[in-house]
Amino acid sequence: MLKKVCTGLFALALTVSLTQLADAAGATHTIQKGESLSSISDQYAIPAAAIKRMNNLSSDSIVAGDKLEIPASVSNEEKDLLARLIHAEAKGESYAGKVAVGTVVLNRVDSDLYPDSVNDVVYERSASGHYAFSPVLDGAISNKADSESNRAAEEALQFRGQGQNSLYFYNPETATSKWVSTREQTIVIGNHVFAK
Repeated sequence: MLKKVCTGLFALALTVSLTQLADAAGATHTIQKGESLSSISDQYAIPAAAIKRMNNLSSDSIVAGDKLEIPASVSNEEKDLLARLIHAEAKGESYAGKVAVGTVVLNRVDSDLYPDSVNDVVYERSASGHYAFSPVLDGAISNKADSESNRAAEEALQFRGQGQNSLYFYNPETATSKWVSTREQTIVIGNHVFAK
């Protein structure tokens, strides 16, 4: 009897773990008759704009039977990490600049060119061993985010998939990489140039 209970609990724990893993990594959704982009967005708690962008949709029209790639959801721990990165990278910048920094991270998560989670994007290293974000190297990523950076992270998540599709940002006064200045500029907010 005890063996059956233990086996049942193990199976339940494994199912929950696999479900959480699938949620974190994103999913493929087969559109059912009667579903709308809005209802699918609500089901996965992912903004419709992010689903549209990931699937290269130009309108809200979807067809039953088609498949949609669903962007990965973001855990509370990753929201906190995103807010701490925003705080470290955009301290002294406007609120719009802070939201834009958060959006760059989420754009990378949704891009095929980068890892599939906020954590992996923030802590990513280049082939030469350099961190993508300087606060990881200098330790500022460990500092608690202020309330404005937390709000900016929430707004970036709320409007995920909208905007200029920027994958990079830099301060031209302090940037040491010449490569980043070769990217197509999308917008300038405060001291940061955003590019794709």
